[in-house]
Amino acid sequence: MTATTTAPVAAPDTSPAPGRPSARLRAWATRAPLLPALIFMIAVTQLPFVATLVISFFDWNSLYPDARHFAGFENYQEVLTDAALRKSVWTTVLLTVAVVLASLVLGLLLALLLDRRFRGRGIVRTLLIAPFLMVPVAAALLWKHVLYNPEYGLLNGLLHYVGGPQPDWISSTPLLAVEAALVWQWTPFMMLILLAGLQSRDQQQIEAARVDGASNWQIFVHLTLPHLRRYLELGALLGSIYIVQNFDAVFTITSGGLGTANLPYTVYQTFYQAHENGLASAAGVLVVIGSIIIATFALRVVSSLFREEASRA
Repeated sequence: MTATTTAPVAAPDTSPAPGRPSARLRAWATRAPLLPALIFMIAVTQLPFVATLVISFFDWNSLYPDARHFAGFENYQEVLTDAALRKSVWTTVLLTVAVVLASLVLGLLLALLLDRRFRGRGIVRTLLIAPFLMVPVAAALLWKHVLYNPEYGLLNGLLHYVGGPQPDWISSTPLLAVEAALVWQWTPFMMLILLAGLQSRDQQQIEAARVDGASNWQIFVHLTLPHLRRYLELGALLGSIYIVQNFDAVFTITSGGLGTANLPYTVYQTFYQAHENGLASAAGVLVVIGSIIIATFALRVVSSLFREEASRA
């Protein structure tokens, strides 16, 4: 019986060839052009946030700078227990939920309309996108003066034409007035996301359902809506991130009065009118934390969408 021996297999030589840089060095050389942009982003975003975080732990009124002292978590406790601040948090939640839901519903209806072929679809799409491209302050001023003004506004002009009442829209329904302006501006954003979802449907699957006798409503409920679930989630999360931080519409239309002061406006009021730097910083940090939580879910939805598209390809 002859014993067979196997020669040991030599490990591959991973050392770089003479004159060639190592893999790590090549990786750093590839990332090097991005370093200036990364440093700039850290300087303009993270350093101010760190400064705000530090200030939030101090009892600091800019009118009395010599009385500044470390307060620990007292500012956060006051933000969470103060009645006015709690009301602004509730107003922020109510405003965000109402605007996001209404924008999603209207955006879905408009997306379903633009998914059909008809003459002038490109012009209609451009006109529908226009509100989202407006400067937020300009959009709020448009609603405040062109539509809501009780003397020369378009809404009261139409009501006067039919013999209707002449209400003061901002005074009688202040929160609804802010919500309507935001819905008008954010519906095109939802429409674009949902239109992209509609145009990524499997047309062969829809045609097969039609051949099997499915109605348009059945196709919408059983095929279109399940396909749009991720896009609806993405629109809701991205819209929530922006609307939670909205300041322009509240400041321009109502100046935070009549129960419309949301948390960003309260931060502004606390900082610029009460001069409470520490308290305003604590409220601002809470807004950032809430936005980061929502953004985390949004990134997960985006990642799942990319994985789904990659699996189809």
